[in-house]
Amino acid sequence: MNFFTVFSFNCFHSFHSFHLFQLLVSTIDFRYITDVITPEEAISMLKNAQEGKEERIEHLLVKGYPSYTTQVGWMGYSDATIQELCKKYLDLGFTAFKIKVGRDVNSDMKRCMLVRKEIGYENTLMIDANQIWDVNEAIEWVKKLSEYKPLFIEEPTSPDDVLGHATIAKALRPLGIGVATGEMCCNRVLFKQFLQAGGMQYCQIDSARIGGVNEILSVYLMAKKFNVPVIPHAGGVGLCEMVQHLQMWEYTSLSKSMKMIEFVDQQHDQFVYPTIVLNAKYQAPVEPGYSTELKAEAIENYEYPNGKEWQKMFQEGIFEEIKY
Repeated sequence: MNFFTVFSFNCFHSFHSFHLFQLLVSTIDFRYITDVITPEEAISMLKNAQEGKEERIEHLLVKGYPSYTTQVGWMGYSDATIQELCKKYLDLGFTAFKIKVGRDVNSDMKRCMLVRKEIGYENTLMIDANQIWDVNEAIEWVKKLSEYKPLFIEEPTSPDDVLGHATIAKALRPLGIGVATGEMCCNRVLFKQFLQAGGMQYCQIDSARIGGVNEILSVYLMAKKFNVPVIPHAGGVGLCEMVQHLQMWEYTSLSKSMKMIEFVDQQHDQFVYPTIVLNAKYQAPVEPGYSTELKAEAIENYEYPNGKEWQKMFQEGIFEEIKY
């Protein structure tokens, strides 16, 4: 499957398209989620998204799909490194930036201020706590960071705590700060509950977390039903390669609106068909497949435990080989 395969039914006449909508929807398991979305509703959504589709495809092919960077604000970076990276990614065309928070509130305030000074308030700032806080702690902590106008706080508490996220979202709504979560959600039912409870204002699918493309499509449909934008998680090896296909399908064939895709600029050189980002825009992939084929040398070097790099680390005592 590639981006073009997913929306190839665009080329068919409306009669054939309707049956292709049925075929696509038939691949999705609606069990446990029909109280939110039914197959009939899904077909209707796809049908209603046909207007302007060819223009959206053309726009995507010419302009690409917007991305944001997580590279400027990892924990442990010095002030100078943060400033340098902000300048670097601004020069590369990025207008949206995410940093990690949660270790120390005073440090977080300083780092947010530093990033804002570099990127200005005309650009977008997001913050990510990686599940570190309890509910009330999350609310109070983010309130202290609210002057820096983050678009959202990502994973403020346990990724399984639907009602906790809803409580945080309600408390932060007057400040204009949304809650983003979903990268750790392991099935469509959990996404359903987050959406029903108002626990996510930004839905973060992870292309490798739940049951493949079929189940991810059910999440896209539910998010569309609740009018919640999907901004995929792509902070791991191969995730950028996969989610680009999904998000481009969503834009052309379902929501008709572009959002953002996370971009982490590392390990792409290990893939045969790596993600291409130019001027902070994902370029539409044209090769067949899901862009996840690893180069032969990547497998040779990093396959556990026989890869050359693993063997080197075992010999140097960096890791101890686990034998079963």
